[in-house]
Amino acid sequence: MKWIFLVPFLISGSLFSQKIIWQENNRLKWENFKSKINNQQGDNVVAYTHCGWEYSVVKSTNPKIPVRIKVTTIFNEDQSWKDVKRINDYVLLHEQKHFDIAEIHARKLRKEIAERIKTSGDYNKYFQAIYNRVLNDYRKFQAAYDRETRHGMNEEKQAEYNRVVSEALETLKSYAAS
Repeated sequence: MKWIFLVPFLISGSLFSQKIIWQENNRLKWENFKSKINNQQGDNVVAYTHCGWEYSVVKSTNPKIPVRIKVTTIFNEDQSWKDVKRINDYVLLHEQKHFDIAEIHARKLRKEIAERIKTSGDYNKYFQAIYNRVLNDYRKFQAAYDRETRHGMNEEKQAEYNRVVSEALETLKSYAAS
């Protein structure tokens, strides 16, 4: 009987959940920015990308049993916004880099997981600290990216970050989601 109630919930959840999974050759489009509400401060905000990562864990109460952790980089369409009067391809590239930065940090998280977490016991001991550190680095990097590029308006800094982001994705390509 529980399954009867669970299945409709899962189906409705997947129908209304508008998430894009990061893929190398799948770039954001302005149509992906579906929020009608600008939750950001300031009149200079042209667009807002709501992205990050999700993870799932399959583990045991037995600390010696292997653990499986899956990390997925996502873009939330329903929480991403654009000012339709001021968007252009250059701004879209800036927003794509936010999504790419999320993937870089997901790869860093996957790398540390692969190196340090093999068993359920390892997960219990190390995961939360690793996750919190990578999340903190991610937030700092995103803030520095917007601050230094002035939300993409500093073309020289934007070009520099475009290079840095591309190089980081390449360096960590062995930790891309499979």
